[in-house]
Amino acid sequence: MKTKITLTLNAKRYDIDVEEDFARFLSEQMKQDFEFYGNNDIKLLLQAYVRKSFALYEQEKEISGLIDRLQNL
Repeated sequence: MKTKITLTLNAKRYDIDVEEDFARFLSEQMKQDFEFYGNNDIKLLLQAYVRKSFALYEQEKEISGLIDRLQNL
């Protein structure tokens, strides 16, 4: 089932339809990065994107390390 999440950027509301399970996760993450019920500027969006990209980069490095260790067993 689809769930709608709304975020306001530069005084414009954006609705995002996502699956219900992911919506719970996404809304909690967005509350950490944004003023979830208020207006957000583009700089805040860019900062959140860079933080999440860095977290993904760190996860991929960790996964690669784990794969290398498993292959060397």
